[in-house]
Amino acid sequence: MKNLVVRREKKRKYLRGWRSHSWGRTGQHRRSGRKGGRGHVGYHKHKWSWTLKYEPKMYGKHGFTRPPEIVVKHKCINLDRLNEMISELVDKGFFEKIDNKILVNLPELGYTKLLGRGKITRPLLIKTLYASKIAIEKVEQAGGRVELLRGE
Repeated sequence: MKNLVVRREKKRKYLRGWRSHSWGRTGQHRRSGRKGGRGHVGYHKHKWSWTLKYEPKMYGKHGFTRPPEIVVKHKCINLDRLNEMISELVDKGFFEKIDNKILVNLPELGYTKLLGRGKITRPLLIKTLYASKIAIEKVEQAGGRVELLRGE
């Protein structure tokens, strides 16, 4: 027997007036029980196949975290703070002068990086491990020089 196309009214039409619309009990099609829970519920349990297909990167670790022991933490100083310190410490004879320029060794002071916030008012010869480009430019504009000690 051939399968013939049956032309009939849509279900939504001829089920008007029937409360359940062929679902049986109302709760079988209205609430979230039929979806397996609301929102992201069940992605790691009964909706796992959906998760694998559509959101494979939702679970698991991503990337690498370096151990804290090997992460370098710089102790930084800005030019404005350095300018204040020099004003205080030059009077005490803490820094030596070379060619009318004050020699500042930042690692001896406990700092590893020079940053460029603020202004510098006198020419300095600064020895440091790291320095930002802006800090180097400002020191050179004031007539000084920055020497990097880490061998670049």
